[in-house]
Amino acid sequence: MTVSHCQDACAERSYVYAGLEAGAECYCGNRLPLTSVGPEACNHECKGEKGSVCGGVGRLSVYRVEELQPGSRKRKTVTYRGCFRLPENGTRSFPDSLTQANATVDACSGFCSQKEFPLAILRGWECYCAYPTPQFSLRDAVDSSLCGQEPEAQRLADYCEVYQTPVQDTRCTDRRFLPTKSKVFVALSSFPGAGNTWARHLIEHATGFYTGSYYFDGTLYNKGFKGEKDHWRSRRTICVKTHESGRREIEMFDSAILLIRNPYRSLVAEFNRKCAGHLGYAADRNWKSKEWPDFVHSYAAWWSSHVLDWLRYGKRLLVVHYEELRHSLLPTLREMVAFLNVSVSEERLLCVENNKEGSFRRRGRRPHDPEPFTPEMRALIDGYIRTVDKALRDHGGAGLPGEYVPR
Repeated sequence: MTVSHCQDACAERSYVYAGLEAGAECYCGNRLPLTSVGPEACNHECKGEKGSVCGGVGRLSVYRVEELQPGSRKRKTVTYRGCFRLPENGTRSFPDSLTQANATVDACSGFCSQKEFPLAILRGWECYCAYPTPQFSLRDAVDSSLCGQEPEAQRLADYCEVYQTPVQDTRCTDRRFLPTKSKVFVALSSFPGAGNTWARHLIEHATGFYTGSYYFDGTLYNKGFKGEKDHWRSRRTICVKTHESGRREIEMFDSAILLIRNPYRSLVAEFNRKCAGHLGYAADRNWKSKEWPDFVHSYAAWWSSHVLDWLRYGKRLLVVHYEELRHSLLPTLREMVAFLNVSVSEERLLCVENNKEGSFRRRGRRPHDPEPFTPEMRALIDGYIRTVDKALRDHGGAGLPGEYVPR
């Protein structure tokens, strides 16, 4: 963490202020804290910048984002979400509004960003700011022509144009450790590269509780996964990430969410991580070397044995397919939250949907990368797919999703 890193992060999200705490934590906002203290209270050096001050314990060093040098800030653009019918109770559903002659998308988005709302809603010259709600969930977009082209037509219609501002929906970002030790010790188990970190992001934001880990990853901790430093058997987290298999490791847990992903995509994701970290890509030399075929032969077998071991030794399992979580987020996430025995409001789930990607999504292989799997590799992997599909069906499940090959 450095002052400039924090300022850039807040600028990217269109915030006015950047605040640094305890040497490594960055916060963004549009309003200053109510009280100030003497500069001596901010006595922690930035972890990534010797000689710079990054707050203290319970103290923020606050900087204006505007103080960045020209050209150094990166801003997210406003995203068009579509044309939607107004909710039945009309504009009373929206907590803040601006009426301005010839209101533009930029003016409305800027107003709502300043008010810290993730949605900017335009109906003619009327601008409203809002969060997604059960009454306005943004799932039923209509033809954009219904919003009309002229301001007068829009003003009189029952439809509105919705834009995503750069501001984060903060209704689900608060997280904490469990207030009392959990009586049920739950694993979040997956093969590496199957989306475990993404699933943890979704679970933490949906439940409001940190997840733990069998391992320690400082990169994840610095990105907000505070349960990463907690001992994995503390029972202060809602579930514990593990890639382990084998009877002894599995029977330590009372129950588990077993996350499964197509092995072709899992193998590529894990190879990228091993070669270039959480967000990087393996270099061409890695794919062309003996390292890649050796990796496939070793890890493809592990993909299969990992699922088979958890089906055999797991005491109580919820099988979740990464692809179903990606394609049908909220229904699948509701199942996971119910399995964890946590009650969650619909507003919080909609907030998760609005923040669904998290900080560690790699966009698959780069488009120009060659096909990495030889026919021999495919024959090997397809055999493991058939084995796992049969084991899931024998266990009483539906088998693997249709997009897995072969069937």
